[in-house]
Amino acid sequence: MHVLRRTTVATTVMLAAISLGACSSSGSASDSAKDRTPIDRANWPAEVPTSGLVKGLELPLESYLPSYADQVTVDTALRTLQTRCMSEYGLTIDLPRPGANPPPYSNAVSIERRYGLSDRAQAQKYGYGLPKELTRSLESVEGGLSGVEVEVLTGRKKPEFAPPKGTKGADGHFGGVPEPARAEHNGKKLHEGGCAGWSKRSLKVNEEDAGFVSGLASTSLSESRPLKPVEEALKSWSACMKDKGRKVADPYRAMEQGYADGDGTTKNAIELALDDIDCKEQTRLIEVWFEEESAVQKRLIKENKDQLAAIKKRMGEVLAAAKAAK
Repeated sequence: MHVLRRTTVATTVMLAAISLGACSSSGSASDSAKDRTPIDRANWPAEVPTSGLVKGLELPLESYLPSYADQVTVDTALRTLQTRCMSEYGLTIDLPRPGANPPPYSNAVSIERRYGLSDRAQAQKYGYGLPKELTRSLESVEGGLSGVEVEVLTGRKKPEFAPPKGTKGADGHFGGVPEPARAEHNGKKLHEGGCAGWSKRSLKVNEEDAGFVSGLASTSLSESRPLKPVEEALKSWSACMKDKGRKVADPYRAMEQGYADGDGTTKNAIELALDDIDCKEQTRLIEVWFEEESAVQKRLIKENKDQLAAIKKRMGEVLAAAKAAK
């Protein structure tokens, strides 16, 4: 099931990713000063939502995913290692500062929009969209790097951007399968997976861990959807929306409608979003679905207790290694 259309943090294997945001080649004193400037945490996502219909809600599997604060600690260490590694090839780059461009949600569960919109105050301002400051984390880290810098950093060639077929303009996307990077640069052999791959191995980041937990979370959402209490709540929500003149089967279809004529922030989208949330509150849809999915997740945790215990242990080891990295 596709849960979050256009607004999903492609997050989301968080420990495995290079921090996203604008990036450029640099080595000036001003960059060093910028690195010493404290990160503004005002827009950081809370570990547990503090507003809306999901206020205080945390699914059981979230304890097996890194919080955003811990992710920033790990990404900061990765950035330090990657910058040092790149310098060994004679390349000085200014990688994004972890924490400077936070994502909308603390982890891959994205509970704030897991069951569709949940925050009326935010919907009143942005409809189904998001504040611009919470979408910068979706920008590509490679756009500001030269071809050779991308190769040394990632171990593959820089993807070519091309406009979608049949359209005009500069808005493009990746095409084809990334090609392997050159074997060496400045007489030094490239690391497997580039400096990014080397940095993850240095901290013993296991990219499969977050993917496994996210997979279980996807299963719990899919398995909870057809359960009778959820089905009944969805029918009540749809009937409530019908009373408001809206023909929509579930909150995900409402979200699709909200984006149908733009970026989700139009007047029509905002009105739809408010009806959506009001009906959720009236029918207790989110509360019911959360309870049912929590029960499914507890069962999945029990069924996978050994693997999840190992994942939690490795999370702690990676975080400790990140804090010790210099």
